[in-house]
Amino acid sequence: MTESAQTIVVRHPLVQHKLTLMRRKETPVAEFRRLLKEISMLLAYEATRDLGVTHTEIETPVQKMADAPVLDGKKLVLVGILRAGLGIVDGMLEIVPSARVGHIGMYRNHETLEPVEYFFKVPGKLHDRTVIVCDPMLATGNSAVAAIDRMKRAKPGALKFVCLLACPEGIKTFHDAHPDVPVYTAAVDERLNEKGYIIPGLGDAGDRLFGTR
Repeated sequence: MTESAQTIVVRHPLVQHKLTLMRRKETPVAEFRRLLKEISMLLAYEATRDLGVTHTEIETPVQKMADAPVLDGKKLVLVGILRAGLGIVDGMLEIVPSARVGHIGMYRNHETLEPVEYFFKVPGKLHDRTVIVCDPMLATGNSAVAAIDRMKRAKPGALKFVCLLACPEGIKTFHDAHPDVPVYTAAVDERLNEKGYIIPGLGDAGDRLFGTR
């Protein structure tokens, strides 16, 4: 699939190398967890590239500096789609430790492939904050669309979606519903299989992250 302005594939060699290690079926839970955190840190750099900055005066050990750049405005909000989205949130918090964190609880009905919401808790007053919704897989796209639907009702200043893997079907479903929300991902894989899993993918990210497979 061709990369577009609203689908940003982070092709950095470190990201691609670590993703390959995560894909291997023999990768143990501890290593999978570590790799997801590391990739999430790298994805955070791209997803936060357009954050605004202002300038302030500081004093270095050598002299005063009048135009030192600092982030402008309110802090980020990272929203993890439970449960596997927490793995991406943990990695991003290494880069932006002051970010606020929200949670959306959803599970996929394995017969209909439709999302079912069971929990929602996010920070208030989001109108001047950038919200990054996180989930490892953009497969059918249904859960991601439902999560963004829910977040838009909170009226955030800006919305982005970050995932580890995507596929053409999921991207189409997502952008058909939310053409204004950019997707940041490490790879766009070939397709979905009949069970709604990404091919070649890496299996169930939640099971591999928490050792419940």
